[in-house]
Amino acid sequence: MLTSEISTFQSYCQSLTEYIRRSTRVVNIGDLPLGGEYPIRVQSMTTVDTMDTKGSVEQCLRMIDAGCEYIRITAPSIKEAQNLENIRKELRKLGHDTPLIADIHFTPNAAELAARIVEKVRINPGNYADKKKFEIIEYDDASYQAEIDRIRERFTPLVKICKEYGTAMRIGTNHGSLSDRIMSRYGDTPLGMVESALEFLRICEDLNYYDVVLSMKASNTQIMVQAYRLLVQKLDEEGLQPYPLHLGVTEAGDGEDGRIKSAVGIGTLLEDGLGDTVRVSLTEEPEEEVPVAYHLVKRYDNRSPHQSIPPVENIPADPYSYSRRRSQTVANIGGDNVPRVIADVSAITEWTYRDLKHVGHFYLPELDKWTMNDQGCDYVYTGQNPIDFMLPNGLKEIRDFNVWQQQEDQQNKYPLFHSVEEYKHSEIRHSQLNFLQVRLESWGTELIQLLKNDTALVLLLDTDNQHAMPEQRKFFFNLVEHEIATPVIVLRKYTEANEEQLQLYAATDVGGLLIDGFGDGIMLSTTLAGELSDQFNQIKGNNSIAFGILQAARTRMSKTEYISCPSCGRTLFDLQETTAMIRQRTDHLKGVKIGIMGCIVNGPGEMADADYGYVGSGKGKITLYRGQDVVKRNVPSEQAVDELIELIREDDNWIEPTAVS
Repeated sequence: MLTSEISTFQSYCQSLTEYIRRSTRVVNIGDLPLGGEYPIRVQSMTTVDTMDTKGSVEQCLRMIDAGCEYIRITAPSIKEAQNLENIRKELRKLGHDTPLIADIHFTPNAAELAARIVEKVRINPGNYADKKKFEIIEYDDASYQAEIDRIRERFTPLVKICKEYGTAMRIGTNHGSLSDRIMSRYGDTPLGMVESALEFLRICEDLNYYDVVLSMKASNTQIMVQAYRLLVQKLDEEGLQPYPLHLGVTEAGDGEDGRIKSAVGIGTLLEDGLGDTVRVSLTEEPEEEVPVAYHLVKRYDNRSPHQSIPPVENIPADPYSYSRRRSQTVANIGGDNVPRVIADVSAITEWTYRDLKHVGHFYLPELDKWTMNDQGCDYVYTGQNPIDFMLPNGLKEIRDFNVWQQQEDQQNKYPLFHSVEEYKHSEIRHSQLNFLQVRLESWGTELIQLLKNDTALVLLLDTDNQHAMPEQRKFFFNLVEHEIATPVIVLRKYTEANEEQLQLYAATDVGGLLIDGFGDGIMLSTTLAGELSDQFNQIKGNNSIAFGILQAARTRMSKTEYISCPSCGRTLFDLQETTAMIRQRTDHLKGVKIGIMGCIVNGPGEMADADYGYVGSGKGKITLYRGQDVVKRNVPSEQAVDELIELIREDDNWIEPTAVS
């Protein structure tokens, strides 16, 4: 990481320690303004065929009942754009004035029609006037400018219609659908995403049209966060208007994984005061997306004031690229090791061999041996309640120091010291690995000297600040500035969050640090309640969330990743059912990334990170991809999953599932 003056990098964010929401233009979208001092809005997108007026209206009503403030509807051609008027009239008859947004890909004429009907249109600069054939084309400055002029000619009519009708516009870049022209000059980068949008935005400003919202979506959370930050910095740098931001992670998937991945990307930006509307893209019904977005944004209603955090004078990290903080190796923590997971099981007073299955370690009594799955935690923290039997290889135990020092086995267990004072005055320590719990308030000369001279120490970084992520980030900044390489486990405690809130809050707080390269591990701590079986289930859930956060932040891959789009009116098969079917047969393939796309619009581009792709190409027909390359076209859907698995076998990436999972 490079140390640079804060003025170099911080223009994307007004403060790295205070919660201050970015000040933007107000964009009027129907009767529900966006940006400025208005609340962060929640939106979603219909999945019913746009030509099904009754079905679309009924789904819109369910979305409105769930709290959806803007509703997006796909308009892939003129006929769907025309039918938006029927949907809008029916909703207005029923007394609902929720603004409608037309989602446009490839078809400028559909956008121009929709702009006369609905309150907002979304265009994708990657395919509105450009084409994507995955070709590398060499442009000199003159030929590149000629392409910009062509875009201006094609795009100007839409801008003029929007001005005339008072229609707002979202210029929404997708990482996976950058045009061949942008890719040829900028590559598959955050800068390419930003420039793709700015080309269209400059035309809007030249035409004195400012009712614009911007987005920089990607399924890779690191790329997504970097692109939004860079966009804000570039807007300031060029003297462009401070336009509102629409936040979202594309193709996040479903269930816990989809929620965690969304929160890692969206939450990281919300923490820095960025974002004016949020759409969580889950492979679920749209009304299920709305509460997730609501939980994410409502967390900031009372964020300020919070416990004060010392200001950041120098930012020792580049927020526009990923680089993991360099730390020394202590046992199997830090250095080049993957981030570790510590399970907090300190509330459990009685243990059997079988209980460790809740943290991914399985005892097989018939063989008298242990096995583990890909989410077997690395350490268990037992606190004052040590486990009284030998643990399996691959699992180590951490005990409170006062318990550890009284045990016979002090070599295979590790002590946790709860304060600098306790550590300093201890007469015995482990020779290889000691844990020290600290907070930002622990920072000072005494701790600095201790860390510089102790090579057997790992920090457990705690906080009770409501603005938790920035406080812990400040601690990491201090470490980098003082060139201290001690590994750090991020500890987050949640006492009142329900299951879904825990997924979202932990993914935001810890994921935001991991995105910036900070953290050598995670420990999640919650208040356990109910019967013993309930408590173990909560421990199992916490362990799953921890591994999910590491995977979503792209720092430790422990399971199959599914890059699956939310359904929309373009979808050519039942995405939820198909995703579940593919997951059932492939969820044991650690680290393999499978893209599941409903149609060619969200097909090869949006699964840019995927190893394999399953894309709808017609009714009952599937096209299979290896990376970006088509392998088989028009595979009957009833055979497509088998063909996908055969493709994985051909690449020697298939393993047979085991009984333990």
